[in-house]
Amino acid sequence: MKICYVADGTCIHTQRWVNYFAIKGHETHLICWKVMPGYESNVNIHLLTRLAPKIWTVSQYLSFLFWILQVRHLINRIKPDIVDGHFITVYGFLAACSGFHPLIVSAWGSDILIHPRRNFLFKAITEYALKRADVITCDSEVARDGLKRLGVKLGRIRVIFKGVDTKQFSWQQRNEELRTQLRISGAPTIVSIRNLEPIYNVEMLINAIPLVLKHTPEAKFVIAGDGKQRKYLENLAISLGISNCIRFIGWIPHSELPKYLASSDIYVSTSLSDTSHISLQEAMACQLAPVVTDIPANRAWIEDGENGFIVPINDIQMLADRIVYLISNRQLRSRFGKANRQIIQKKAEYDKEMAKMEIVYHDLLMKR
Repeated sequence: MKICYVADGTCIHTQRWVNYFAIKGHETHLICWKVMPGYESNVNIHLLTRLAPKIWTVSQYLSFLFWILQVRHLINRIKPDIVDGHFITVYGFLAACSGFHPLIVSAWGSDILIHPRRNFLFKAITEYALKRADVITCDSEVARDGLKRLGVKLGRIRVIFKGVDTKQFSWQQRNEELRTQLRISGAPTIVSIRNLEPIYNVEMLINAIPLVLKHTPEAKFVIAGDGKQRKYLENLAISLGISNCIRFIGWIPHSELPKYLASSDIYVSTSLSDTSHISLQEAMACQLAPVVTDIPANRAWIEDGENGFIVPINDIQMLADRIVYLISNRQLRSRFGKANRQIIQKKAEYDKEMAKMEIVYHDLLMKR
């Protein structure tokens, strides 16, 4: 097949998706305005031109209008068999404006759960892209329900998880050299890898740390990710007198993430909202015991007390209690971890999910 993607080239999820089909031997094209390193050499990259007038707001709108014309021109030149637009309110809309069929648009979460509620323009863009698409994919039941609320019939929706490479994400990636480097050797280690943005509520975890240290003063916390709250959270740790037990390590390349997860014992996510929660799935594949907030995306993967713990949002005391309980119960951590890896291997293995997507492409072409 000749597949043309219109997607964010700087996102690891785009790269993993596109690379899979390039490696499988399909002719792949990616239309985007910027790319990150790591794409397969046989992926054809087409960069959009960004207009840059002095007024930034004007620049954004003019660039977007110009992109519509560029995308139409590029797709007409590429002559693909299928077009797949990822993230509906930007690239999915651009793909829909091309007028090409068969067209797939792939929802990532906030594009159908949050953006349509922001204002009339975002709602209209989303609805236009959804109406034009022959098939809509999404990566969770939460997102599927959001599409239903926007009027999409179930027959047009396919749930395809982004998937986890369980060969890469494995407890075997545990790295004692890394633990020594982070000064966490011999200590029970709790890891958070969400970005330091308000939606991920890492403040809840930091406020729980003093309560954890009362019971297990040797505990260490690795907080990865970056964002606009980083300085605030670092200062909060200082004010609580706990900065010596926290390692703020910033953004981690995806290829390095398995060893950081596998070198920890407990995974914590205090997010206020999520859709598929790929970070949780990656931690589960590394056989970590999770403690996560009570939101639909987490309940889709964690059954409280069976393969992890679920705590109410902003219940700092319960979060601390669950972390302490897991630190004190190595056997329970092991049981949770083994169950979690089996769940990911069964429900969200990367190769299996991409194979499902390949079938969707073939079926759509056969119908055409």
